[in-house]
Amino acid sequence: MRVVSLVPSVTETLSAWGVEPVACTRYCDRPDLPHVGGTKDPDVVAIAELAPDLVVMDTEENTLEAHRELMDRGLSVHVTEVTDIAGLASELSSLASRVGVAKPEWPGPGEPRPPAGRALVPIWRNPWMAIGASTYGGSVLRHLGLEALTPGGGSYEEFSPGGIEADVIVVPDEPYAFGERHRRELESLVPGARLVHVDGRDLFWWGSRTPAAVGRLARALV
Repeated sequence: MRVVSLVPSVTETLSAWGVEPVACTRYCDRPDLPHVGGTKDPDVVAIAELAPDLVVMDTEENTLEAHRELMDRGLSVHVTEVTDIAGLASELSSLASRVGVAKPEWPGPGEPRPPAGRALVPIWRNPWMAIGASTYGGSVLRHLGLEALTPGGGSYEEFSPGGIEADVIVVPDEPYAFGERHRRELESLVPGARLVHVDGRDLFWWGSRTPAAVGRLARALV
């Protein structure tokens, strides 16, 4: 089957299942594959020229406009919607069915941890932005006993340094490339909170990596 993946975590998962996409986005971790634009600005003409049997999109990663353009060209599109780690097994089963592979074995993310504190998860600076509990990343942290906070309880919100009370600052390295050079600035967001750097893909990418990713995050957050 000729599959174009417009979702980085789907590209990774399909490859793990032995389904090599014929193309993917520039944000996918596959420099060896042809790239057809980004997640928000895919090259619809280039995708159509590849004559794929299926294009995989995601409600979080991709745009409704791109979906409409692909559908208008008569392409078959499968859309994933993963907002919670609890619903991941069902989404993976549906994806496997669409690409014609056996239902994947799913060991699950393990037993959830009891509530252990509040987390600030910055994903951008200038302006500062954080994720909330209703995102996929927020659900992963909740599984690990941490509640991701935003000022108004929304999924993605701007915040002001010192405006959120948290026990730990969980710092992913994507979408913003936070690093050690930002340590002092990050520590000032919530004075006294513990600072933990994590792999952003483990926190935000879902699929074949999830069981191991949850384990890595759990060890980092201990």
